[in-house]
Amino acid sequence: MTDKIRGKVRDIYYKNHKKLFFLPILLVVIALIILSTSYITTGDFIDKDVSLKGGSSATIYSSESFGDLETQLNEKYLDYDFAVRELDEFGTGLQMGIVIETGEIEPDELKEILEEITGMELTSDNFSVEFVGSSLGESFYKQMLFAILLAFLFMGLVVFITFRMFIPSVIVVFAAFGDMVCTLAFLNLFNFQLSTAGIAAILLLIGYSIDTDILLTTKVLMRKEGSIFDRLYTGMKTGITMTVTTFVALSVGYFVSTSLILKQMFLIILIGLAFDVIMTYCMNAGLLVWYAKKRRRMS
Repeated sequence: MTDKIRGKVRDIYYKNHKKLFFLPILLVVIALIILSTSYITTGDFIDKDVSLKGGSSATIYSSESFGDLETQLNEKYLDYDFAVRELDEFGTGLQMGIVIETGEIEPDELKEILEEITGMELTSDNFSVEFVGSSLGESFYKQMLFAILLAFLFMGLVVFITFRMFIPSVIVVFAAFGDMVCTLAFLNLFNFQLSTAGIAAILLLIGYSIDTDILLTTKVLMRKEGSIFDRLYTGMKTGITMTVTTFVALSVGYFVSTSLILKQMFLIILIGLAFDVIMTYCMNAGLLVWYAKKRRRMS
């Protein structure tokens, strides 16, 4: 059974390695179109929550339905603009609570407004609220974007110093870039609101993506024992094992955790891991086989 699987994988990478490029590149192109469209229509690549754009965000932890709460709030308090969304448990779709976001209202005032509309007594057990000034939120956002830019610059530098080969280095960096933009585009499609914790998760995702790409590149290009496919197959087994164990651990963390911040981070990394498999083992692996065969012919 193992030999059959190995033989099929070998046929794919030796006979069709050039065809493997198209799916990842197509995904990146679609992702860039989605993000560009979002930027043109809204001014942002992805919707931001109050931690990045400023304002007040209140969370009521309850499975109770509050009807059309957003309409009630906006009709009664005309001076403010309210947005209400449900918190659903991933996988089951069950409501865990609701999030109410608005402009710069003081937390105590927002609590009084919500108690009046919902008729609930809001305590620390069923209610939380955070307030971020608009200038501070914008500052956070710019700093996070700068951190991502620096991460890519230093990542590219380290990869180039490590391999001293231009094409493999570009492939590794592009795979990480593709992983990030595809994840952001996927989140955008589902109107996901990105927070500071979400950007931290993206930075972690970039680091993890680079790990699997560097592992594969090192096995194929830096090792000399065995054939190109033997080295590729060994790297794939190790990398996929790493990805599966990480996926299982994060899935458990997502379902067990009650922290919304941790849930957002886990969800972003889980989505990114799925795209990382495509970027690493379709695009990166296929290009490495092509590059290694070309270098062998030239030598």
